Amino acid sequence: MARTKEFNEDKALDKAIEIFWHKGYNGTSAQDLVTHLGLSRSSLYDTFGDKQKLFSKALKKYQNQGQDNVKKLLEESNDVKVTLTEIFKQAVLESLEDRITKGCFMVNSAVELAMHDAEIAYIVRDNQKVMEEVFYKAIKKGQESGQISDKQEARSLARFIFNNYSGIRVLARGGEKDKKVYDDILKAMFSLF
Repeated sequence: MARTKEFNEDKALDKAIEIFWHKGYNGTSAQDLVTHLGLSRSSLYDTFGDKQKLFSKALKKYQNQGQDNVKKLLEESNDVKVTLTEIFKQAVLESLEDRITKGCFMVNSAVELAMHDAEIAYIVRDNQKVMEEVFYKAIKKGQESGQISDKQEARSLARFIFNNYSGIRVLARGGEKDKKVYDDILKAMFSLF
């Protein structure tokens, strides 16, 4: 008779996100996972397989949560430009308040692993495509309502926005704490709108 699991897989994935986000894939040992998730090695491997499979599951969960949050904010927005500004201001605030300079889990994974791991590369590219489409639809909506200038093509702006969002997260990972640096980036970016 199979043993029943005595832990919540979803909560374990949240803990995996925490440790991988903080230490990266290569910096996280099997013992780190056992300790941080509070699971035995056998429970960890029986449930998630190996470290790489656990990392992929954690990254996909992070991806879905982030995409859902941004998509919902922009779909429900009455003023797309204001909502985009708020999304970026929140990213800057998180970057400035982040004591351990963890940046963005997706961006970190792209930099650390995408070149060497086909599955992670796929997740990173998929995230880029989905987020570009979310931004594209929001910009089109903003252009149609007159909230965003139509001098720039919506697809180009969507790519530009995604790239700047990722760049802000890279700055955070590098430890940038000067608010003026971020303010200058946002000012230049939103001047195109």
